[in-house]
Amino acid sequence: MQANDLRKGTTILYRNDLYIVTDFVHKTPGNLRAFVQVTLKSLKSGKMLQDRFASTAEIERVSLDPRHAQFLYHDAEGYHFMDLQDYQTFALTPERIGDAKFYLKENMEIDIDFYDGQPLLPELPKVVTLKVTESPPWVKGDSVSNNSKPAVCETGLKVMVPIFIDQDSMIKVSTESGEYLGRA
Repeated sequence: MQANDLRKGTTILYRNDLYIVTDFVHKTPGNLRAFVQVTLKSLKSGKMLQDRFASTAEIERVSLDPRHAQFLYHDAEGYHFMDLQDYQTFALTPERIGDAKFYLKENMEIDIDFYDGQPLLPELPKVVTLKVTESPPWVKGDSVSNNSKPAVCETGLKVMVPIFIDQDSMIKVSTESGEYLGRA
């Protein structure tokens, strides 16, 4: 594939390592050649890297094998999943999971991307439903304007919610932005 075809979430082989594109910008400065500025995250070490490619440069895209898995639990070793095809269990390290940990609930079914038989990345749904475990009470005069307050969900995610959301409420949260979307 050419560098022009890079998009957020694309997995590539670069400098003998697997990277995922976390951000990209196509630039065409005045009288110079066009290029693509990319931010890459190493799937092995988790390190971030910024680089620039000529827009016609050839990039080696890597195809990942998504497998349906169920999240079982999390402990000191990592986040444990069960492959729903062969019922084998495997663990992903906290570094590999990253911020996805705030959206994982026990028994939740998601896809995990594999490369050469090794689990790499979780693929989260766009929206998850979480239970609010901590939310300060609101005062009657607060409803004059469109106010929000902090709330903590069952997974530890902190999110700003409208003042009418109380403890034990079920809410929908975007996994891309981490924002409150509505009641569940």
